[in-house]
Amino acid sequence: MNPAPVLSLAGVHTHIGAYHILHGVDLEVPEGQVTMLLGRNGAGKTTTLRTIMGLVPPSRGEIMFRGEPVHGRETPDIAQRGIAYVPETMAIFTDLTVQENIVLAARGARHAGELDRARLDWVFGLFPALKKFWLYPAGKLSGGQKQMLAVARAIVEPRALILIDEPSKGLAPAIVHNLISALRELKAQKTTILLVEQNFQMARALGDTVAVMDDGRVVHRGAMAELADDEALQQRLLGLSLGAHQ
Repeated sequence: MNPAPVLSLAGVHTHIGAYHILHGVDLEVPEGQVTMLLGRNGAGKTTTLRTIMGLVPPSRGEIMFRGEPVHGRETPDIAQRGIAYVPETMAIFTDLTVQENIVLAARGARHAGELDRARLDWVFGLFPALKKFWLYPAGKLSGGQKQMLAVARAIVEPRALILIDEPSKGLAPAIVHNLISALRELKAQKTTILLVEQNFQMARALGDTVAVMDDGRVVHRGAMAELADDEALQQRLLGLSLGAHQ
């Protein structure tokens, strides 16, 4: 029996200026699972995440989070309900220290002393570099370390849902491997994640379910394992084979 969706989109259309980007997106994100959102460049994946967060408003359709409508709400209100977003740009504050970035992301803390110490130690266990560079300006971190900080900001407090946009983009394989390990630990804790990713090793390693987008629509839904085992389906939906990206 599949878990109930914590998030669902029904018939969502999004316009950005004169451009009609999403053309009736239907999507369900089961609670406690990792849902991969795949598709070619320009398919609408990032716009889907931004629409969920209220950064771009849907022009039509409904977005339900834990049974409550969130479409039309402001981004801070959506975040307050327990949804965290890690954009492709990472959106860290480069002039602030790692510590200050983490404190800003923790809704329940005004300074480092008010952070949940056990939770922070767990984050340091996932990303040891953040402990090492705790008092360094975030702008001086490497690309991989900045990505770790972006994810750490999203998980420093428990969230009901985390949206992550292409976390492995431009990272060295060793850093990607560390990121996969960290996300696996989140997954083991039954954290619900909606993950946009072009790295198919990561998709195969983490995904429970998958939705594939094309031209602003979801054109395939199913188990990630089934897509990973069906090269003909990969070729048809994505124009490539997961097997070629081991």
